[in-house]
Amino acid sequence: MTFSWTRVGAIFQKELRDYRRNRFVVFTMSLLPLVFIAAPMIQLFAIKVTSTSARLEPRLGLSLLFLLILPALIPSILSAYSVVGEREQGTLEPILTTPIHREEFLIGKALAALLPTLALSYLIFGIFLAAVALFAQPVVASAVFEGSHVLVQLLFTPLVAGWSIWVGIAISTRVGDVRAAQQLTIFAALPPVAVVTLMSLNVIAASLGLALGLAAFLIVIDGLAWRVLATMFDRERLITGSRAAKSTRVSPGGSRTAD
Repeated sequence: MTFSWTRVGAIFQKELRDYRRNRFVVFTMSLLPLVFIAAPMIQLFAIKVTSTSARLEPRLGLSLLFLLILPALIPSILSAYSVVGEREQGTLEPILTTPIHREEFLIGKALAALLPTLALSYLIFGIFLAAVALFAQPVVASAVFEGSHVLVQLLFTPLVAGWSIWVGIAISTRVGDVRAAQQLTIFAALPPVAVVTLMSLNVIAASLGLALGLAAFLIVIDGLAWRVLATMFDRERLITGSRAAKSTRVSPGGSRTAD
């Protein structure tokens, strides 16, 4: 059986429908963008004209850091739900017993987390740039649009999101609880953000070469993560675990009873 984008699209559409029915996901996708657009704008608009460039850069880097946390946080929440959420709903076994490749299953899940994240992250970044151009002080606006700040945002947003997605799906296949999976995924999504943080705060001297080198490294890591996850994807174990979870319930007294 050859790889089919039609089956990938079916998984993708199913994931989007599940997101719309999940109140926590809807709440997260609605509230987090407001937080991560308000925080950097307040930070930049509070800068005084008398600030020197040496004092301006750290505050500017801190403000832009908020915009890079967004593509790390949102896909970690979505991808952590991808497998363990199906198991809790009782829909994992029917999906895995269909003639679908594990690669198709994983790519469909990943795209369902990646595309909304990119759309939302770039929309928030566009609003941020427009607000800076219209309302920020000229010195601040010049610092935002000059240098590598815009390039870093555009380049690292999909790469950081990709890291979070593959880590989240890997954890989701191994953990039996949605909340535990989301907490572990958020924690595991922080390493690339930490590196970019050091660059934004000038702890690591940022340069175009360093940014491109780190981007190339993340591209390789994201590609390897997909291949490793596809190799480790154990359909039989997931089906068995899904059946066990469905056949066992917790009674009000705390004891487990079979259906």
